Amino acid sequence: MSNRTTTSTERIVAVQNGWVMLVFLIVYFFADIGLLVFSIVDGVRETGQPHIGLLLLASFLVPIWVILLTGFFTLQPNEARVLILFGGYKGTVRASGFHWGNPFYSNGQSQFGSTQARLAAAKEASAAPRGKASGRNKISLRARNLNGEKLKVNDKRGNPIEIATVVVWRIADSAQAMFDVDNYENYVRVQSESALRHLASRYAYDHGEDGSEAEEITLRSNVEEVSQALRAELQERLGKAGVTVDEARLTHLAYAPEIAQAMLRRQQAEAVIAARKKIVFGAVSMVDMALKELAEKQVVTLDDERRAAMVSNLMVVLCGESEVHPIVNAGTLYN
Repeated sequence: MSNRTTTSTERIVAVQNGWVMLVFLIVYFFADIGLLVFSIVDGVRETGQPHIGLLLLASFLVPIWVILLTGFFTLQPNEARVLILFGGYKGTVRASGFHWGNPFYSNGQSQFGSTQARLAAAKEASAAPRGKASGRNKISLRARNLNGEKLKVNDKRGNPIEIATVVVWRIADSAQAMFDVDNYENYVRVQSESALRHLASRYAYDHGEDGSEAEEITLRSNVEEVSQALRAELQERLGKAGVTVDEARLTHLAYAPEIAQAMLRRQQAEAVIAARKKIVFGAVSMVDMALKELAEKQVVTLDDERRAAMVSNLMVVLCGESEVHPIVNAGTLYN
């Protein structure tokens, strides 16, 4: 015996126009009342008692009329109803408006999309009984936001970080959402958290000290690339539930509190070192330019010792953080 699960596929179907059926049932009602009155009046006038056959027929048509009334339903824009007849999937109605369908289509209330189900899922009480929705197996096709909670995970280098995401998703296949997963909203929430944890373990928070890692994709520096990778992974996971992911982005990214101060000091040190490198590079360029200009324009002739002294003084002036106070030498360089 095969244990393979069959993937459901949505089938778009059309049902009767509700307004046409409403007119029909109004005519049906008055015709049944007329038949009931006729069976009594005509029978009493001719035989002194109602026509039993017509009276029974009129009485029998009343519950049928009541049953037919239960077939009416409405759909708002971007809303669908999944039609289930005695346990079998008959199709999905996506057209908005006033409709009439088989009264025996399942009107069982569904937990999908209900407020209580969302609250239960948010509290991670999946084992607790869930509330019921307004019923008729209706599914919203509108875009929805999943604002994930902050997760504490380890990045590629093992550093503990805090990360959170927002996911914009919608139902693309109502049959898959209804039949292939138990609760698609809870499924989206759990899979989004799992995908975010996996993504965080694939990338480092920031570039390391090794210059060879300058081209490495990191969570902090490559937001677009990381967002695209997260969306692709979510689509692969949630496609099994008939869900389309429109967008996925990080909303929070920070080192965990226990290492935040240490990492901040490291970043500050790296920033100071980078600034110092740039200052020294600029100072060397300026000193070299100054010496070349003096030599070309023959402003002064410098031997090696005087050249070294000038280089030293210029480097102190250009690289120093505090204001420089020059000392005027009234004698010679050697006195």
